[in-house]
Amino acid sequence: MNDNRMVMRRRDALAAFAAMAMGGSLGRARGESGRPWELFAFSADVTPPKGHPCMGGGIEPVKSVADPLEAIGLALRGGDLEKPVAIVAVDWCEIRNDAYDRWREAVAAAVGTDPRRVMLSALHQHDAPVADLEAERILRREGRVGSVCNLDFHKLAVGRVARAAEKAMKGPPRRVTHVGVGRAKAERVGSSRRWVRPDGSIAHSRMSATRDPVARAADEGPIDPFVTAVGFWEHDDPVACLSHYAIHPMSYYGQGEVSADFVGMARRARAKATPGVTQIYLTGCGGDVIAGKYNDGSHENRPILAARLEAAMAAAWEAAKPEPLKSATYRVEPLTFTARNDEGFTEADLKARLKNDAKPFDQCLAAMGLSWRARLADGRPIDLPALDLGPVVLVLCPGETYVAFQLLAQKLRPDKAVVAIGYGDAPTGYIPTADRIAEHDANLHDWCWVAPNAGEVLTKGLERVLKPSP
Repeated sequence: MNDNRMVMRRRDALAAFAAMAMGGSLGRARGESGRPWELFAFSADVTPPKGHPCMGGGIEPVKSVADPLEAIGLALRGGDLEKPVAIVAVDWCEIRNDAYDRWREAVAAAVGTDPRRVMLSALHQHDAPVADLEAERILRREGRVGSVCNLDFHKLAVGRVARAAEKAMKGPPRRVTHVGVGRAKAERVGSSRRWVRPDGSIAHSRMSATRDPVARAADEGPIDPFVTAVGFWEHDDPVACLSHYAIHPMSYYGQGEVSADFVGMARRARAKATPGVTQIYLTGCGGDVIAGKYNDGSHENRPILAARLEAAMAAAWEAAKPEPLKSATYRVEPLTFTARNDEGFTEADLKARLKNDAKPFDQCLAAMGLSWRARLADGRPIDLPALDLGPVVLVLCPGETYVAFQLLAQKLRPDKAVVAIGYGDAPTGYIPTADRIAEHDANLHDWCWVAPNAGEVLTKGLERVLKPSP
């Protein structure tokens, strides 16, 4: 037992003594409503079958499975929460538009809550599916050869996860009395895509795997180097841990070998080291953060990156300081983005690309852009939810948000830890900062479907959703 757990046990013992002295008794921790806090954990396999597109049709489809893909979640209810809140992490590349709605609706029905109270995040491995159902229907209607996702498999996977969640809710809950947060630096894992050449010029060419010795020798650049662990306990018994780190979670990819990659390896190692504790990994705002400074793409480097991340996850967990869970609040702010409209991204350009481009992936990119435009035409905003647990706030950002927004979220609430999760509803693609647009970040030539003001929209949303309660 570490020092934090020892302090917690002593504190609980003193509280019990005080309660008995007043003629009362100390039951399980309860929220302000008097209801106990309860946690229900669930998981399901979401590994795609052979032939399924990976990364939205951008790389080789599934040929083999190195290790399975999982959806792992928890539902928290009780206390002063009006309805349960679910947190679900999926080993997929992205979940977008009506696919995102399907996931939230299914999980919400299973755990007895509203869809907007489901915080659903993809981890963004590339040897994994992108789910955009309308984009796939557009491709089918137009008779294109490109394919974003398999509609039947999507239905199967969502149903699998919903059934697992429903089963968990019928079983005995884990009681929760304490919540805590810890941080630890991940050594030699993350680096920015942006790096400075020896002559002082700026490049954005450092990728998940980088073999250029000059790019690898450059500084890590602007990243958030810390892993954050959010823990739940029943007194001194650990119940669940949410580990969070901002990075593109790929060591090597693109050959059709499905894998949860080094983040999945680290998560599974932590689960093995902490039996009985639900381990969930959440990718942060890593749109412009990669492993390229420390990764040459060799297969041997995947377990090395996994071991480094695992060490930081373990250290963050040990650093967590449990506090009584007294109250929780949940907020959602709607974000109204605008479609990108420069050359190649107008509706007419996308329709022409869909019809005339012979490359399957270009057809897929056009279909995803058109799916996003149809969603905007329907007037459906993107949700920006935040769960405040007292010492820590979890906020779920959309798409491939750049790490600057994670750092901004932390600055907006200096009174508590802020965990900014990335890859929520993801039809936006990249959400860059204005300075990266001004620098002509080469990564924004594609996979970015939002207007240049998207950063302002997200910033204002973060300011609202993270504003302290009166």
